[in-house]
Amino acid sequence: MGDTAFEPVRAFAEELDQTDPLAVYRKEFYLKEGVIYLDGNSLGLLSKRAEQTLEEVLDAWREYGIDGWMSGKHPWFTLSEKLGAMTAPLVGAYPEEVVVTGSTTVNLHQLTATFYRPEGKRTKILADALTFPSDIYALQSQVRLHGLDPAEHLIQVDSRDGRTLAEEDIIDAMTEEVALILLPSVLYRSGQLLDMKRLTEEARRRGIVIGFDLCHSIGAIPHQLHDWGVDFAVWCNYKYLNSGPGGPGGLYVHEKHFGRLPGLAGWFGSQKDVQFDMEHRFTPSAAAGAYQIGTPHVLSTAPLIGSLEMFADAGIDRIREKSLRLTRYLMQLVEHELEGMGFSLGNPLEDHRRGGHVCLEHPEAVRICKSLKKHGVVPDFRAPHVIRLAPVALYTSYTEVWEAMQILKQIMKTKDYEKHPKVREVIA
Repeated sequence: MGDTAFEPVRAFAEELDQTDPLAVYRKEFYLKEGVIYLDGNSLGLLSKRAEQTLEEVLDAWREYGIDGWMSGKHPWFTLSEKLGAMTAPLVGAYPEEVVVTGSTTVNLHQLTATFYRPEGKRTKILADALTFPSDIYALQSQVRLHGLDPAEHLIQVDSRDGRTLAEEDIIDAMTEEVALILLPSVLYRSGQLLDMKRLTEEARRRGIVIGFDLCHSIGAIPHQLHDWGVDFAVWCNYKYLNSGPGGPGGLYVHEKHFGRLPGLAGWFGSQKDVQFDMEHRFTPSAAAGAYQIGTPHVLSTAPLIGSLEMFADAGIDRIREKSLRLTRYLMQLVEHELEGMGFSLGNPLEDHRRGGHVCLEHPEAVRICKSLKKHGVVPDFRAPHVIRLAPVALYTSYTEVWEAMQILKQIMKTKDYEKHPKVREVIA
């Protein structure tokens, strides 16, 4: 597990907190007393900076009305591009290659419609069997729009163990029939981090367009999308980037594709200086902004301004370093405190293969999650037997991780989970 320094006592966790260079950011978030929040890989917590920038945009609406599009501290007309530039260091891209817009699935539809061009032998999309369902729904839809059958033209690489993917299996599936590849950067259940650099190199060698869904990696790990040669990527901003529930997503397109006509054209993808000419001839932006479709959701976007300012201050490399140490410490506690209680780790143990959360498996996972919530620990359940625990670098302390494991240990000893029905909630 990399750094093996470990002592199974609270004092060790407190010492880690005292020497943590990112501990100062905890005070920037609204942390509920008596609650240990370990679900930041589903929805990140509200920060005071995000709240402030939302209020600033509301003030601009109050002060300027329609003129807020071009006036105030954060003019709305160019806000999506500004935030794209602020996001670019987190994904290893040039500022003009990134824009904040749409949602993960809308952006996936946009970029698949742009880059999926079945022709001759190359008619198939390559994905995987463990990816988030929404991505598969979108890909199936795009295949059907070309008059093709997803059962034949959408390939999903199987997992050998039901948890992880072997890069070799994905590469073997990159045949001359594949026109486009879409893969997750981090698997949403097991937390496996794929080798994006290697997979992109193999796709490029075969002349296949490749894109990634970064929902479970952006804000938790560094990327080098431009240097790796990744063609496109999509993501949400409300998990590790703490932009708020339903906040707009983001997309990246490599500069080598600039000038390509978007598959789904909309007026906010226009070149800015001619957008209000109202011509019926679309003049797309010369950068990633071309892939915007409709008017930006300004109020939903506003919290991301403050959040990204904090990420710029903290630095994604330091965030990744602490994230790895937090998850490693959590796994060490699982092995020490929960031995013989039926738990197993479903995520890769190696640092270079692990994203930002721990996948804890147990036959009673759904009931254990209910019991954890009752005792002030917020986890995340994924059917059929996964407890996802995501200690987030900017606001989770090592002491909280230690406390959460003590609570879980007590729940198992007393069998408190047996008080709860073995049925998941509507939202898991």
